Amino acid sequence: MFDKIKAFLTGEDAPKKNGRFDEVQIAVVALLVRTASTADTQFDENERATIARMVAAHFDLTTDEVANLIEMATRDEAKTLDLHRWTKAIKNNYDETARIDLIEKMWEVVYADGVLDDYEANLLRRIAGLIYVPDRESGQARLRVLNRLGLTPPSRG
Repeated sequence: MFDKIKAFLTGEDAPKKNGRFDEVQIAVVALLVRTASTADTQFDENERATIARMVAAHFDLTTDEVANLIEMATRDEAKTLDLHRWTKAIKNNYDETARIDLIEKMWEVVYADGVLDDYEANLLRRIAGLIYVPDRESGQARLRVLNRLGLTPPSRG
């Protein structure tokens, strides 16, 4: 209801429902799944568990709802080549703080296996740009994740 009122007042489209989940929920999870499967095309159990934990907390969903949302978003992600539909939903419905939080969640998925791949870094840069998260903010989000996970940031030089 709040989303419809906000959309009316701001002139934006309200998030569309796809069954039990709206397009923003699907977009968030699809981007997390894309992040998990970018480098190795595998969506392993560590990555799935990381995404499930984050999604449950972020959207306040039950275990069954999280599993259904991940399954729906995974199917959607497999059929979609570009990022624009999902990033548009995020950009139109999340403020800057929420967009930075999403980038931080994506960094956490990237580091679920403890390794950053060049493809993953490239994907995060592209998504950050598409949802208007500055490089500096994305870099700070990455450092927060590295610190939280006890990983050492790569040295420059």
